[in-house]
Amino acid sequence: MTKYLATLYLIILINFSVAFANITNKTTSSEACIDGATIVLSFGFYYNSCPEVEPIIFSWVEKAVLDDPRMAASLLRLHFHDCFVNGCDASVLLDDTQNLVGEKSAAPNLNSLRGFEVIDAIKADLEYVCPQTVSCADILAIAARDSVLLSGGPGWEVQMGRRDSSSASKTAANNNIPGPNSDVSTLLSKFQTLGLSLQDLVALSGAHTMGKARCSTFSARMNNNNSNSPDINLEFLQSLQQLCSESDSNTTLADLDHMTPSTFDNQYYVNLLAGEGLLGSDQVLLTGSEETREIVESYVDDVGLFYEDFKKAMVKMGSLGPGNGESGEIRRNCRVANGFNS
Repeated sequence: MTKYLATLYLIILINFSVAFANITNKTTSSEACIDGATIVLSFGFYYNSCPEVEPIIFSWVEKAVLDDPRMAASLLRLHFHDCFVNGCDASVLLDDTQNLVGEKSAAPNLNSLRGFEVIDAIKADLEYVCPQTVSCADILAIAARDSVLLSGGPGWEVQMGRRDSSSASKTAANNNIPGPNSDVSTLLSKFQTLGLSLQDLVALSGAHTMGKARCSTFSARMNNNNSNSPDINLEFLQSLQQLCSESDSNTTLADLDHMTPSTFDNQYYVNLLAGEGLLGSDQVLLTGSEETREIVESYVDDVGLFYEDFKKAMVKMGSLGPGNGESGEIRRNCRVANGFNS
């Protein structure tokens, strides 16, 4: 890594220590008990075993985002889709094998998840520097944080020590990951099942301030343009219809936040107030519940409040332990469990 990157990352680490002192003073570790085995997450987990881990990941994420700004949202989404299925165990990265059906072909992931090659490159670098030390699950968590930071959003200190699963669940991916047309009660049910709150739901939805979605994921939203509700923005919905009617709706992409699509900010919530949430599951945060509407409005008024709640929710989500009874492993290749490596 260049001297410039090393200096930049040192500055970021100093900022972390100041900005997140309150978090680290309250809790330095969290535990997940799995069939009698305890997995402890902690700050500075690789301080002795692989001190280069965060600078290495940061440099790769920086390169990926410079090459393709959309990659920031893609890497952040990988972490979400991992944690919502049996905890943060890198199961989302596993390829199908003769003996395993992975999660990549699940409906929420198929032809949608991106960034696997970036994770591969990070893992290969870390395996060279610190062989079989850093888990793929921790790489996902750190890369998600760095993606937000490099897009102008807040940073936070990532707890580490996750283990990688040797199995995956396509069924759980289909059932647990919130769909793009979910109503508030459905969204909240999926979040509460994981121990996440209504506040966490609205804060984490703010990740949609970056990234894109295919026309097929918001087709129901486009067709909901005959309502007399004051929250319906006909001009916006008609612009989506025009976009998706002019080309292949299976490949055409729209920005989740059409105002600042590559910047992590609170514009997503501003868009909701204007009736310009792209997905149905976005706009219902304003229209489907007075509680969620109040939180949305508070984030519009105070970007700092959104950032604080988002950081806390990311740490909370990132501590979700696997629910498959496995204590896990450190994969040598993030796409394949060690037992299947050649």
